[in-house]
Amino acid sequence: MKIQYIHHSSFSVEFEKAVFLFDYFEGELPEFPRDKDMIVFASHRHHDHFDRIIFDLADKYPSVRYILSKDIRMSENYRKRMGIPDETASRITYIGKNAELALMAGGEPLKVETLTSTDEGVAFILQYEGKCLYHAGDLNWWTWIGETEEEYEDMTRRFQSEIAKIKGRHFDAAFVPLDPRQEERYSWGLDYFMRNTDTDQVYPMHFWGDFSVIDRLIADEVSRPYRERIVKIEK
Repeated sequence: MKIQYIHHSSFSVEFEKAVFLFDYFEGELPEFPRDKDMIVFASHRHHDHFDRIIFDLADKYPSVRYILSKDIRMSENYRKRMGIPDETASRITYIGKNAELALMAGGEPLKVETLTSTDEGVAFILQYEGKCLYHAGDLNWWTWIGETEEEYEDMTRRFQSEIAKIKGRHFDAAFVPLDPRQEERYSWGLDYFMRNTDTDQVYPMHFWGDFSVIDRLIADEVSRPYRERIVKIEK
């Protein structure tokens, strides 16, 4: 299993016969073998997680398929305006919140599960070739200094109730927001996730180009229990 950081919340995960690409909207992509099945995931419609550019991959990778959150659902007229061919559109599967999907990738079974995001769309859980992956999308403890007590309590309840669904679950790799815009609360979501799951490696994401926030987390006393499992992403 080969994991590569692309940009923002986008990562590729390459297996022997399949490639999974998450939340790609810009950045330089690696050259993937064209004989491998490719599945492109988009967790929600926000511009920093989804762009029509992903459909251009069909010109290069003949076996590409798309699993998109239902909030991205496109009408026929919209697809035509965006220049997305019908043949490419036929490769799209939409998935909702708290859903499951079984399919084949590279001749091997792939199970996809979703959680409900605390913002838009879904978080993805993938089981493939004995590995389990988690991509949070925008599922995070989005709490902000200056918010009301009601806003804080609502967000906290919704975030913690989603993580409770995977409490104690093992993930070989997880891609989780670490957003410096939240100031001293920047690590709350990732920290809660790591303390409530059995995750081998966590890849911070959604840090808006501020790579220093990863060093901040590694140095932070809060990360002591899982510090060695934080993957340091560099430019």
